[in-house]
Amino acid sequence: MIPVLISLFSLPDLNAQEESSMGNNFSRKAILSVLAEVADYQLKTPLTHTGADWTNGALYAGMVEWAGIAGEDKYYNWLKEMGEKNGWTYNHRDDPRARYHADDYCVGQMYIEMFRKFKDPVMFTPMRDYLDKIMQYPSKVDLEFVFTDNYWATERWSWCDALFMGPTVWAKIGSETGDRKYFDFMYREYKATTDYLYSKEDNLYFRDSRYFNQPEANGANMFWGRGNGWVFAGLPIIIRELPEDYENRSYFENIYREMGAKILSLQDEDGYWHASLLDPASYPNPEMSATGFFIYGLVWGINHGYFDKETYLPAIIKGWNAMVKSVWPDGKVGWIQPIGENPKNVTREMTEVYGVGAFLLAGTEVLKLSEKLKTKSVPNEN
Repeated sequence: MIPVLISLFSLPDLNAQEESSMGNNFSRKAILSVLAEVADYQLKTPLTHTGADWTNGALYAGMVEWAGIAGEDKYYNWLKEMGEKNGWTYNHRDDPRARYHADDYCVGQMYIEMFRKFKDPVMFTPMRDYLDKIMQYPSKVDLEFVFTDNYWATERWSWCDALFMGPTVWAKIGSETGDRKYFDFMYREYKATTDYLYSKEDNLYFRDSRYFNQPEANGANMFWGRGNGWVFAGLPIIIRELPEDYENRSYFENIYREMGAKILSLQDEDGYWHASLLDPASYPNPEMSATGFFIYGLVWGINHGYFDKETYLPAIIKGWNAMVKSVWPDGKVGWIQPIGENPKNVTREMTEVYGVGAFLLAGTEVLKLSEKLKTKSVPNEN
């Protein structure tokens, strides 16, 4: 028998995918082109939120990943300018009770990546010092999401979005310092939130305690698309920062695998996910922030061996093609639900910077997957 090399899954060269199920959107040239269009649109579009706001923190998380592969200094220069304007620190609020608020230090994800690139301590030290203060004086409030005159419900990670905003920064600081106290604090708080908000029956997170008993129109539990997108996109960021021998690493990996299987089952036939995960009929339009975060999480899982390629690759292809269709000719990403906390109807005109961050995170991982599929081959005996 003569050994013959065939591409993984017997797919043709991805440079000639027009007639394949992947389409041209999966070629390196096409992926780089759409990522550049989306990123460049954002660079020329003034930010509408304060520089260190969580919305921009999510944008920066995607932009810094894109900057690492774009081959142009302008993206790093833009991020450096944003960091300098923020003083490389967290988003300050007037209310002193908000000092623990996870939204306010989501920007730390970008700061740490910029420190890794430029080795300038000013990019790293303020955020590390801020987390040290939180550890020194940890919040003792419970996780019920209730506002009163003397209670700030978001001191701890009492809403599922926080699991993207906060623990990702703790994991990065822990990785960079080599000090496991950051991992341990992150694990304890993450577990407390998960014990409270994660439905083991549904493998999804309630947004917060107010939604435990708020069913959708079809009677299903209300699980917000982007809320679960926040959680699912945060898990790869956490996992990649944890040491291989960290005793609680498997805790995060198990949730990641459980959510991945559930999310896969909820994708619609066009490749999208919706504002409501279990009642898409009530919110039939695509929702691109959830879709982007889910595709990022699923692709990262394929690239790092957590998800089976044969099972998950078709969903990735459909999802990425759907994401590309959401981009306007000028690079604006549409179908992004505005700031909120529960499912709402979405239109093509709606956009927000956190959805752009999700697009860039997903696209950079799709590019890595495309390159792996193009170059990897397996022997076949004839």
